[in-house]
Amino acid sequence: MSAARPGTRSVITGERVTSPLGGFNPTFQRHVAAYRLCAPLLPDGLVLDLGCGTGHSYRELAPRLTVGVDLEAGVLSGQDRETHAADMRDLPFPEGRFASVLAVQSIEHVPDPARVLREVARVLESEGRGVFVTPNRLTFGREDEIIDPYHYVEYDAAQLAALCRPHFGQVQIQALHGSPRYMRLYDEERRELDRLLRLDPLRLRRVIPRRGLQLLYDRRLRRERADPRPGALEIGPEDFFLAADGFETALDLIAVCDSPLRP
Repeated sequence: MSAARPGTRSVITGERVTSPLGGFNPTFQRHVAAYRLCAPLLPDGLVLDLGCGTGHSYRELAPRLTVGVDLEAGVLSGQDRETHAADMRDLPFPEGRFASVLAVQSIEHVPDPARVLREVARVLESEGRGVFVTPNRLTFGREDEIIDPYHYVEYDAAQLAALCRPHFGQVQIQALHGSPRYMRLYDEERRELDRLLRLDPLRLRRVIPRRGLQLLYDRRLRRERADPRPGALEIGPEDFFLAADGFETALDLIAVCDSPLRP
């Protein structure tokens, strides 16, 4: 999700994965898998798909009806469902409208995610459930640095639980893991990232404005994904699974939140 104002024209970046083509495929399939694996966790009833992007995965939630929300109106075009261009920190819905809310790779894109959690708790039914999927800080970031300039905050399992508990009476954390063939691709990407970071030992990247870092990051993603690594095109949703442990090595963390607490 970009930092543009609601309703502005969409700019599809390398960060916003919208296609299974080429080197985008592993990340695309991981995104689809998150929807598929979270679908059984959702109760029956209307689902708010928060930070939905182009909506390429929401059909995994069928037969539930869904409402899509994204900050950029352009990415909502053509989706065969109700959609709204809105900031997830200020949702245009009445209290208690939804049976569940699913946010996949969204909350890390806002600087004040507690506002998102508060809004989610507000729009959920009293017995509703919120599910938040976000990259694991321990595997995708660095101990003291967020590498992805589109992210404001990243979490480990304990931090994600701490974010959710003020807004929900019950919080359970699960972990999304990858198959051995996916992890081989992941390990190659990490080695390449380590090589690039060693070229900047003084971390001068910290003084580059966020927008400049985003442009550089986007250019690198596009270049790498234009030339898929061996095995990248073979990855599918079946290469990912949920577990109740292994948080230190998980790709993504999933917070399953019940009993919403309203102010």
